[in-house]
Amino acid sequence: MKLPFIKAALVSCILMGCGQGEQASAPATAAAEKPTAVETKTSKFDAATELLLAEWTGPFQGVPAFDKVSLDGLIPALEEGMRLNLLEVEAIANNEAAPTFENTIVELEKAGGVLDRIFRYYGIWSANMSSPEFRKIQGEMAPKLSAFFSKISQNEKLFARVSAIYNGEEMKSLRADQQRVVLLTYNSFAQNGATLEGEKKARFAEINQKLAGLHTKFGNNVLADEENYVVYLTKDQLGGLPESLVAVAAAAATERGKEGQYAVTNTRSSMSPFLTYSTERELRKQVWNNYYNRGDNGGEFDNNAIIAEILQLRHERVGLLGYKNYASFRLEDRMAKSPENAINLMEAVWPAAIARVDQEVADMLEIGKKEDGIEKIEPWDYRFYAEKVRKAKYALDSDEVKQYLQLGKLREAMFYVAGRLFNFSFSEITDGSVPVFHEDVRVWEVKDKTSGEHIGLWYLDPFARKGKRSGAWATTYRSHTTFDGKQNVLSSNNSNFTKGVDGQPTLISWDDAETYFHEFGHALHFLASNVAYPTLNGGVRDYTEFQSQLLERWLATDEVIDNYLVHYKTGKPMPKELVAKIKEAATFNQGFKTTEYLASALVDMKFHTVDPTGIDPDKFERETLSALNMPEQIVMRHRTPHFGHIFSGEGYSASYYGYMWAEVLTSDAAEAFAEAPGGFYDKEVAAKLVEHLFSVRNAVDPAEAYRAFRGRDAKVEALMRDRGFPVK
Repeated sequence: MKLPFIKAALVSCILMGCGQGEQASAPATAAAEKPTAVETKTSKFDAATELLLAEWTGPFQGVPAFDKVSLDGLIPALEEGMRLNLLEVEAIANNEAAPTFENTIVELEKAGGVLDRIFRYYGIWSANMSSPEFRKIQGEMAPKLSAFFSKISQNEKLFARVSAIYNGEEMKSLRADQQRVVLLTYNSFAQNGATLEGEKKARFAEINQKLAGLHTKFGNNVLADEENYVVYLTKDQLGGLPESLVAVAAAAATERGKEGQYAVTNTRSSMSPFLTYSTERELRKQVWNNYYNRGDNGGEFDNNAIIAEILQLRHERVGLLGYKNYASFRLEDRMAKSPENAINLMEAVWPAAIARVDQEVADMLEIGKKEDGIEKIEPWDYRFYAEKVRKAKYALDSDEVKQYLQLGKLREAMFYVAGRLFNFSFSEITDGSVPVFHEDVRVWEVKDKTSGEHIGLWYLDPFARKGKRSGAWATTYRSHTTFDGKQNVLSSNNSNFTKGVDGQPTLISWDDAETYFHEFGHALHFLASNVAYPTLNGGVRDYTEFQSQLLERWLATDEVIDNYLVHYKTGKPMPKELVAKIKEAATFNQGFKTTEYLASALVDMKFHTVDPTGIDPDKFERETLSALNMPEQIVMRHRTPHFGHIFSGEGYSASYYGYMWAEVLTSDAAEAFAEAPGGFYDKEVAAKLVEHLFSVRNAVDPAEAYRAFRGRDAKVEALMRDRGFPVK
């Protein structure tokens, strides 16, 4: 077992559905560890259950048996994993020896290996290969898992031992990273109700169980609406759509038994390009409505009542701990420290963002009136006319750019960047020695280029399919540790790109290419880890997106553009003229991008800073946005009824602001590279990047880590410059 709060987060993200945006990448920090002495033979179980319980075998210190496991044994495996974990916890709690770091904290770090291994499989079935059968199991097990974690976090004897170490003399003699493990362990117990007594403690656990079920239901409702709302087109409704998009839509329709038609699925990767290129305004409206009304359609899969109950339960739960609202509880140990600080940052950027929207809408309306006779830009028009403005202002055609953005070449570019900054090499494993859960998944071995030392594996699951949640995310199946023998890393990136047809390469947009680099940044964060204890592979929510956001900057470096952005037909590099247009247009449409994101982040924070008694989520969303003077041409990036980041779990709840907090760090750190003699590949700055910002994970307070890298705190002015906003 790692920490109660980390395991609860793991359940929240993996078991109940992590945030569902394209940058939802809540890191799974639990590792598959060596079995402890408490673990026993499992011959009393059937073969399916035994396989889920078994220690991983094969090369690279053992790998998950993705090709062999099945849902058949999942429930008994989870129950046995919980039983074994509780035996380990009881052994630690009832140790008659005086509590020490070694006999309490280290033993907690070792415990739970069996259950953690099962969670790896559970996470795949939840996020990558969901099915009605799995969702039934998920709904049944979510409250049971919540009750299990409450038994650990509210174990009075165990918390007494942790408290004795936290407040004792031994604490002073521990290494800095060991002190941080103790601190994080103590805080996790306290935040999970360990300090409560009697009825309050029982109610805390009861609320957690209720929330577990509601989070699961919320995420499954969104997935149901994504699967149930598909727009089918005929040949005469394809106006404006690029050839590559038409081919993808035809393949999607065929897959759904609609041969000869064209399918626009209810995912961002399908919706966004359709809204960008389709000349059929009414169809754009239909696709827009389908996507932004997920979870808000009434009936069986409507999420509004669930949201209201989630908010009420969260508010009640933190009240038991003495907090005035949920956001204050969540931000106490974040970089922001308080909801007021987070709101201040967002509101400092908001006026410039909506002012830019006014400019963007004026430019779009001028073209819309002239070419199509429209009198108003509607939300389903924004992407379409923004693309026209882009062409008019910068002679930049997004579809032309896509011809140079091949998924395979971009992967090679990411490997190149990892080699230059981290000294990593990647070699694909093609001999079948590492099992995968789907034929689309590929695996690479990662080594140190100089020493040849094995670092870990990188799994890639790039394509969309039925049963896979939307967006893009990164996770680990095993994290680096050294406290109990060195463990290598099993990292994973997951996306929802639409597969190229007839052997053609998959072409993606510039924004999607940035997301690809972003998620790879998370993987590099996992692979670069040099911490001793599993707990230290965790993260602080408004900091963990920083490293991945920073890696996006290398997409636009000359070395990547000149060598990897080549035309998918001719193989010729992207022309200098097109590169210049891309860089010149770097701040284009920042009003839209910043406003849709900030609207979601501000609504999230407002939801979690009010008393939610009797709240009507739809009404609250409308009134909050109206008070912010939200431009009517834009909608929240994630409307409340499908805001999986904050309601399908608690990974980003009251924390969606963290992307912008991390973006301040990103912009400031990028300027450090831009100012260096070697630019973005400067060896000295890269070495500091790896040492202070990647390898330490959560072993160092994030603010201290950033100051060690930059020599000072980050400045918001760098963010404003990046987005082309006025700097005061």
